[in-house]
Amino acid sequence: MVASTHWLASAVGMAVLERGGNAFDAAVAAGLTLQVVEPHLNGPGGDLPAILWPASRGEPVVLCAQGPAPRAATIARYRDELGLRLVPGTGPLAAVVPGAFGGWTAMLRDFGTMPFAEVAKYAIHYAEHGYPVVPAIAGAIRNVERLFRDDWTTSAGVYLPVPGPGGLHRNPRLAETYRRLAESDDPVEEWYAGFVAEAIVRFQERAWLDSSGARHSGLLAAEDLREWRPTYEEPLAVDYGGLTVLKAGPWSQAPVFLQQLRLLEGFDLAAMGHASAEYVHTVTECAKLAFADREAWYGDPAFVDVPLDTLLSRAYADERRALVGDTSSPELRPGSPDGREPRLPAPVDGMPVAPGAGEPTRGDTVHLDVVDRWGNMVAATPSGGWLWGAPVIPELGFCLGTRAQMFWLEENLPSSLEPGKRPRTTLSPAMALRDGEPYLALGTPGGDQQDQWTLHALLAHVHFGMDLQAAIDAPNHHTEAFPSSFYPRESRPRHVAVEERAGAATVEGLRARGHDVEVSPPWSLGRVSAVGREPDGQLKAAANPRGMQGYATGR
Repeated sequence: MVASTHWLASAVGMAVLERGGNAFDAAVAAGLTLQVVEPHLNGPGGDLPAILWPASRGEPVVLCAQGPAPRAATIARYRDELGLRLVPGTGPLAAVVPGAFGGWTAMLRDFGTMPFAEVAKYAIHYAEHGYPVVPAIAGAIRNVERLFRDDWTTSAGVYLPVPGPGGLHRNPRLAETYRRLAESDDPVEEWYAGFVAEAIVRFQERAWLDSSGARHSGLLAAEDLREWRPTYEEPLAVDYGGLTVLKAGPWSQAPVFLQQLRLLEGFDLAAMGHASAEYVHTVTECAKLAFADREAWYGDPAFVDVPLDTLLSRAYADERRALVGDTSSPELRPGSPDGREPRLPAPVDGMPVAPGAGEPTRGDTVHLDVVDRWGNMVAATPSGGWLWGAPVIPELGFCLGTRAQMFWLEENLPSSLEPGKRPRTTLSPAMALRDGEPYLALGTPGGDQQDQWTLHALLAHVHFGMDLQAAIDAPNHHTEAFPSSFYPRESRPRHVAVEERAGAATVEGLRARGHDVEVSPPWSLGRVSAVGREPDGQLKAAANPRGMQGYATGR
């Protein structure tokens, strides 16, 4: 089974499985294809976290392909020399080491069965011969068309004139980049120390307009690329509803998912009724507490002492759960694990946003899940390198990511900028075990909403007996009542967005509890996909109907 945010990626993954490849071969082929067919949501210059279950190992592992900040990236450089209060949300100055390629190739090398050329041929084909343009791609390009024409002229060469929805768009330069890598004896070496690295470093020396309204060059150097490689680590785990839920570490926002589960296990959610005002209120208030801890405590554990054992403990959750009241709280309320005093970033107001320099939306990023007949399972959420995030590197056909915008330019915070440090990414795939065996792989695009939308699908499955498709289809909601991970880092106290399908009673009940309710269109929140495996080996999958491009397939 393969489920992803684009039908072509799902079809590619299934084609690889049909040819005898395993889940890891299929995931890499689908992931590379997503870089081509959803260029407004991810690209080769982005990042990759994944949770893997290799059946041969019999235990899960997290793949971290989140690149770190350049060695030259210091707070003093940004604040004192460049006069910035935040890392820009677009442009070369927001680039970190592009980790996605290293992550996909590591997964293939360590767990796959096929050579890189075999799994890359699908992405090469679509880049060279064309892929169908979905309306969101045309809309994204149109939003930055003037910027492309006036300043980011290398992007104009790839994406202008604006392709019409339903037509075919080609990126022959990207096809050539991947063809050269496929023909290389060592694609990883070529990427991080060869022709790709050389083009990236040269391009970083040029100054381009970014979301600050000024022109800046980047800071990535040859040694930043040459000396970086992805890593593996044990996942974090919390037992909930008969499942063991697995997540990545605090270099991502992923532990907020587990903190929410700890808080929610103290409530009778099933008795509240799915999508009722009481249910949405309770889930939202618990989310606010978990995300407040994200702001105060999460960061790259190689640099930060994150009190994870306490944050994920039942005793801490019991203490925090008492803060959930009958009305919406407007405050950002982090806890004091182990008696440590939390520290939040100071508000940064009035930040400029240059015309045409768009910011991530609730639909940004892509996701894929794969399970094969041998019991291997993958959940991956690649992102970054969006076409509107930075100018295209002309020799390569793609742009770099902008993940450095998630650092704070304030000293002594867990997510403060430091050389070689991983930004606290929002990317957050999930996996769940049942009786110690892989049961579900799932996730969604959506920035700060990822660990809300996916959580809600899991809750619908666990507490309300919905199958995977029904759980994904169910009315969704989320809150933005905490600082955004993206420039200009805005927060919306008391906010909750609810799909209109939740009903008038839910909307009015939330308003009566003091929430600032944003009624969203009926099918608009979340792009969750999932695959599953039953104890008898039966496989299942589900994809998101929102946006009409997600697809699940299998046999």
